[in-house]
Amino acid sequence: MDPQRWRLDGQRALVTGGSAGIGRAIARELAGFGATVLIVGRNGDALEATREELLEEFPQADVRALIADVVDEEQRGEILDWVEDQGEGLNILVNNAGGNVPRAATEYGEDEWREIFEINVFSAFELTRLAHPLLTRHASSSVVNVGSVSGITHVRTGVVYGMSKAALHQMTRNLAAEWAEDGVRVNAVAPWYIRTRRTSGPLADPDYLDEVLLRTPMGRIGEPEEVAAAVAFLCLPAAGYITGECIAVDGGFLRYGF
Repeated sequence: MDPQRWRLDGQRALVTGGSAGIGRAIARELAGFGATVLIVGRNGDALEATREELLEEFPQADVRALIADVVDEEQRGEILDWVEDQGEGLNILVNNAGGNVPRAATEYGEDEWREIFEINVFSAFELTRLAHPLLTRHASSSVVNVGSVSGITHVRTGVVYGMSKAALHQMTRNLAAEWAEDGVRVNAVAPWYIRTRRTSGPLADPDYLDEVLLRTPMGRIGEPEEVAAAVAFLCLPAAGYITGECIAVDGGFLRYGF
């Protein structure tokens, strides 16, 4: 067995929304596999705290941070210029930045639902297109989109969130087919409830938590590290024949039966 199939040494990975929650766990996992990790986020203090934390855990790692908002067109360009200036292209892009405002369908203002699409779909599409020339500098590279089970089945997180994540999953499939000849694999993960700051509010309601757990065969909430492990696997050379897939990280939620 070639141990390098299970390593990312010498590879450069860009993770959006990399300062907290799932994004921070993904950055940590990729750094642990030997990748140079570039994290992007809007909160400079949180970014620097994450960078310092990763360097403390992995003293030999190369972790860099940039304050930027992927929704802003000009700042997306700045992100890619930042990567370009480092001179070695890009091996891995993880589109993790996302957001939501849960409401009933009839209660959304137009600005609200358009903003959800901007951060969950359009920014990822534009950033991925901009990254294509950097990704194709290498014989094999990988894009992983962080979707959601909400894009596959009904979840009480709002119709707009589900629509946006379904669009992200379809973007994954289309780009996987279109870019395979360029050596770019494109996959996605679809988490269910994961223990993060964003989910702490709804999960603090014991009745709601009980409902969630009753619909989850494994009977517990997932951890950010469990999503990160799936993302990292899809980036590894060992996953080199996998593209266009959407892996649910859901404790069996989507396979629930009675």
